[in-house]
Amino acid sequence: MVSQIRFLMCAPDHYDVDYVINPWMEGNIHKSSRDRAVEQWNKLYNVIKNHAIVDLVAPEKGWPDMVFSANAGLVLGENVVLSRFLHKERQGEEPYFQQWFENNGFNVYTLPKDLPFEGAGDALLDREGRWLWAGYGFRSELDSHPYLAKWLDIEVISLRLMDERFYHLDTCFCPLANGYLLYYPGAFDSYSNRVIEMRVAPEKRIAIEEADAVNFACNAVNVDSIVIMNKASENLKSRLSEVGFQVIETPLTEFLKAGGAAKCLTLRVTEPIGDEIHAIASVESRVIRMEGHLLDAGLINRALDLIVEMGGSFQVLKFNLGEQRQSTSAAEVRVSAPSHEVMEEIISQLIDLGAVDLPQDERDTRLEPVIQAGVAPDDFYVSTIYPTEIRVNGEWLKVQNQRMDGAIAISTTANGIVAKCKLLRDLEIGDKVVVDVFGIRTVRKAESREQRNSQEFSFMSSGVSSERRVELVVEQVAWELRKIKDSGGKVVVTAGPVVIHTGGGEHLCRLVREGYVQGLLGGNAIAVHDMEQNLLGTSLGVDMKRGVAVRGGHRHHLKVINTIRRFGSIAKAVEAGVVKSGVMYECVKNNIPFSLAGSIRDDGPLPDTQMNLILAQQEYSKIIEGADMILMLSSMLHSIGVGNMTPAGVKMVCVDINPAVVTKLSDRGSIESVGVVTDVGLFLSLLTQQLDKLTSPYVANVG
Repeated sequence: MVSQIRFLMCAPDHYDVDYVINPWMEGNIHKSSRDRAVEQWNKLYNVIKNHAIVDLVAPEKGWPDMVFSANAGLVLGENVVLSRFLHKERQGEEPYFQQWFENNGFNVYTLPKDLPFEGAGDALLDREGRWLWAGYGFRSELDSHPYLAKWLDIEVISLRLMDERFYHLDTCFCPLANGYLLYYPGAFDSYSNRVIEMRVAPEKRIAIEEADAVNFACNAVNVDSIVIMNKASENLKSRLSEVGFQVIETPLTEFLKAGGAAKCLTLRVTEPIGDEIHAIASVESRVIRMEGHLLDAGLINRALDLIVEMGGSFQVLKFNLGEQRQSTSAAEVRVSAPSHEVMEEIISQLIDLGAVDLPQDERDTRLEPVIQAGVAPDDFYVSTIYPTEIRVNGEWLKVQNQRMDGAIAISTTANGIVAKCKLLRDLEIGDKVVVDVFGIRTVRKAESREQRNSQEFSFMSSGVSSERRVELVVEQVAWELRKIKDSGGKVVVTAGPVVIHTGGGEHLCRLVREGYVQGLLGGNAIAVHDMEQNLLGTSLGVDMKRGVAVRGGHRHHLKVINTIRRFGSIAKAVEAGVVKSGVMYECVKNNIPFSLAGSIRDDGPLPDTQMNLILAQQEYSKIIEGADMILMLSSMLHSIGVGNMTPAGVKMVCVDINPAVVTKLSDRGSIESVGVVTDVGLFLSLLTQQLDKLTSPYVANVG
């Protein structure tokens, strides 16, 4: 019995692979056999005609891909949304398909000229008429989906395609009768897969393997219980049979060379309509504004890439390019996302780049109260390293205690409303916490290329430096240290025991003694091995002069710990004349505050080691306050912790022999940060040598 379902097809009279607009066409230009293509198309036509009604649109010379009629448009009832092809190679098909639709009584809707949408190749109706699945990422734009929802009065579910081989939704996704779905999960991002799983029950989802996917098993035509496709594995045919479908295979290898198969060659023009279903478009759009040196600082490229990478799309509405090198540029960009959840993620990242959500000029920050101490409301805004302002009662308010990975809480004080970054554990009942991303902006420096290049610390924008750049980095760091010292600034050092093991202790001592260091952060080990070296001549039991292990040396660090514990603190041991040199000695003698954060692996520990993690974090945070520079010397965990506490604007130098540590610390997004992959002992030795040159009479009198 022939179904009343109707399909539109176009004969392959002019079919060929004439150009490359998808990966399947690569290497196949003019390699498709016209005779074999005609034979395969006729077989597909006859198979479908045995089960449904087939209408034909006349092929037109010069448009070889017109055979793929699925891309003519999207039909629902008497309405059709005409395709807007992305590539010029197919745009000439549009008027011929429009003429056919109009001649056959359809109401034709046309999208804005520069808004790509490729018909039923990227929009597939649920077979029970409940909603429309719409793809985006390669050929169709996300911004087309609200039009589909409005014109067809149906809910649109947006799915992002990630694999360029599956450039259209119908190449990897096929809704089947009775609510079943045949699809290839690997073609979609994680968010889209989650959406699919929320909409389609597990027993209705037929996820296929890549081997079937590349044979275009999902590019199938479904007529009731019949599924017509190019090819399917025995396993897939068995799975479909178990749920009541009959698979009919008909080879379409000639069309695979152009990136299409059964579904691409057909357009269903009769679709079920649910009377109770009405337009819903989850797509959300916002307009952001960016100002600064958008091109030479790469900000605009980073912003646009970020939007796409996170599952959104964009349209640049305005771009005013600075007329001179020192001039700033401004851009307004419309950002679209498939849901509020994704939009919130995108906007929060764009805020980090200094973008302002334009509608926020008319709305305040959203606030929700803390109802359980130490627990933020859902969807709280996670703070960053950048100076942040929030809009409260129509006024922009600067956030205090700026740091990353906290919540922004506001409270009313005698001095008015105060906004602060707080760790989750510090939130109190009564605090109001910023949620969502409305009414938030970060303050980024708008530095021109000339300004950046004239700064002594401009090399910081280079990210991670390898050993061949150590001398350059050392020279720049020495200049910066001298400048901070002369201006009465503050430098904090985060150091691990490797500083001592590599012979850098004596050089760090000099930095402390000569006033280049105003705070020291580390763990139990840096202090233990520093004092072990200066009391017993070893570090981890290794003789520091001869480089060999000494008999019984593995006990040395415990003897040192025991000695310090007898006196009650490092300071008391120094005062008693027991500790006479070393980094800790210099800190005590020069009144340099230090904090040692303990861990589960610590021996002893020293009485000065803070074993309460929360108190240790508080001590670290206090010492960091007001720092102009932080030197991170071979201590991964302590350095990462310090990095999270430190706001933008503080210069950072991370030195470690492990590139992974350096990269992590340098990847905070701040232009003031740099990583140096080298031996920390060598770095400190070179640094003190360079400082000697800067402070020598010869250098001082030059010029």
